[in-house]
Amino acid sequence: MEASNNFGKFLETLRGKASLRKAANKSGLSHAYIRDLELGRNRTTNDVIKPSPETLRKLAQAYQYPYTDLLKKAGYLEETSTWSKPAQANLDTIWYVEFGIQSIIYYSEDGMREEQVESLVAFTHFIETLTEHHFVKMDMHLFVNLNKIKKYASAEGKLYFDTYENAPFIIAAAIPQKKYHQTILDYVAFNNGHALESLGTQCPSSLKAKFFT
Repeated sequence: MEASNNFGKFLETLRGKASLRKAANKSGLSHAYIRDLELGRNRTTNDVIKPSPETLRKLAQAYQYPYTDLLKKAGYLEETSTWSKPAQANLDTIWYVEFGIQSIIYYSEDGMREEQVESLVAFTHFIETLTEHHFVKMDMHLFVNLNKIKKYASAEGKLYFDTYENAPFIIAAAIPQKKYHQTILDYVAFNNGHALESLGTQCPSSLKAKFFT
């Protein structure tokens, strides 16, 4: 990880002129904790603190900064990767994927993993693979597995990957959220076993449409 004061100053730069309370409201973190992160230390114990990937994800969403780039700034991801081609992960277990400049980051219950994109052809093929596995584009660089969404807070645009309180979530951009609103509701019902009995145990054909048109 970068020297904590340098990364903290970077977080403060990302916040810009926004108040700590505004940043707290957007991220779901406390304003005191955000300030501690900016200072690089816990002001109560004076211990150096390192934000978790989950904390960084919340800050990335609040500041509209690429999550992958923030992970790299914090030292969680290397600039290069040993993986040579995409789609090595089992997409059925993935919550969502995010595209960096030359990489694909997979997020799941087991954590995250990065792969390099070799070419435009490989990238295009991977997009088609995501489509086949029920992923939809929910932000410029973010593709979400609809089969993994368990709860939907439409007013906030939050898609949760479990039903318990404080479950991991992502925030969908306004336009795709509006576009896929009913589809998300259908998947949430299906994923939680609340779909109509007539649908059976298989995902209905109406939920298997291509989402990248």
